[in-house]
Amino acid sequence: MIDIAILRNNPEAVKENMIKKYQQNKLHLVDEILDVDKKCREYVTKGSELRGKKNELSKQIGIYFKNKEIEKANETKKLIANIDEQLKDLEVQEEQLIKQRTSLMMKIPNFIDPEVPIGPDDTHNVELQKFGEPALKDFEIPYHTDIMESFSGIDIDAARRVSGNGFYYLTGDIARLHSAVLTYARDFMIDRGFTYVLPPFMIRSSVVTGVMSFEEMDAMMYKIEGEDLYLIGTSEHSMIGRFIDQIIDEKNLPYVLTSYSPCFRKEKGAHGLEERGVYRIHQFEKQEMIIVCKPEESRDWFVKLYTNTVDLFRSMDIPVRTLECCSGDLADLKCRSIDVEAWSPRQQKYFEVGSCSNLTDAQARRLSIRVKGEDGNKYLPHTLNNTVVASPRMLIALLENNLNADGSVNIPKVLQPYMGGKTKLVPNKK
Repeated sequence: MIDIAILRNNPEAVKENMIKKYQQNKLHLVDEILDVDKKCREYVTKGSELRGKKNELSKQIGIYFKNKEIEKANETKKLIANIDEQLKDLEVQEEQLIKQRTSLMMKIPNFIDPEVPIGPDDTHNVELQKFGEPALKDFEIPYHTDIMESFSGIDIDAARRVSGNGFYYLTGDIARLHSAVLTYARDFMIDRGFTYVLPPFMIRSSVVTGVMSFEEMDAMMYKIEGEDLYLIGTSEHSMIGRFIDQIIDEKNLPYVLTSYSPCFRKEKGAHGLEERGVYRIHQFEKQEMIIVCKPEESRDWFVKLYTNTVDLFRSMDIPVRTLECCSGDLADLKCRSIDVEAWSPRQQKYFEVGSCSNLTDAQARRLSIRVKGEDGNKYLPHTLNNTVVASPRMLIALLENNLNADGSVNIPKVLQPYMGGKTKLVPNKK
């Protein structure tokens, strides 16, 4: 959500930003908001005038009583009572208009960064840099679930019977490798100065609407029936929600946090849930990075965050690349986003394993998060988030890139301490 003052003073800039994001269907919202905002301000002005008139009449009552003009005093009381009724009606209508204005404002996309390439969808995302040499195996690489099954490491059929499509059981060494990656990622981020946090895995609707757009909410979130609670789609949701309605002392910035959580997503409208793979699923686990900082620091933090993900993958000898997301591929609250993609030797292409986003002050404004500066003035902080690692997507990249011709999988050196010293996984069935 952007500042209403920007929309009032420069509505054409707001419309231009919508056009760059290929959201021409929302252009009408600008005029609707301005109309509602005008009415709202008229009500505020009228309310101020009535309160001023009430104050004058209240003073006059004292004078009437002092002069023993009781009849005039009683008549003035009636006038004040009438004003009170008008104010009561005005306040109700003003509150309704404010809610309507806020609801409309939450549909307005955040301003994109000048560096964001303009394009309608992810096919127009721009490659920035490659890290590591993509592996070209001289043998056929099986589908990732076939690799897992060779270690008796996955049971999708049982998960389908228990939970339906989009779920899985991981077992044995594959389950251990999954946990090893997440634990290593946690320690990797702690070593880089991030504070480790375990957040709530359910959040209230006031937090949901504060951290994402209505479209994202509908496509992603699972609601707990009968309660004002949603399962989180990523720990970013509850991590940013932690600061809702808070005034942060500037001396505590930046908050440099890393969090673990299971993640639950409906993946509404997504393709791939009927497949036997674990690339797109309803439940997975993730280590995340969260930053709450001064506005002038967010661009530097943005680079640091996605660099951390690149360094993590390269420490496991997995080739990756970074992609700048184009304007049409940015969610409404995002100012800028860079995806990190890992190399898939089987597909001979890169696939997404993480996404780094700068949301500037959009989430802070929605959640009423403010910072009190040294000068006593309050301002909105910037928030950023980035995937450290999401498993089992990480498992796909790890298994494919470390697979040997005999079906064994080399365990990267950095993961070996988390695997009981094992250096290699050996299949137990063909």
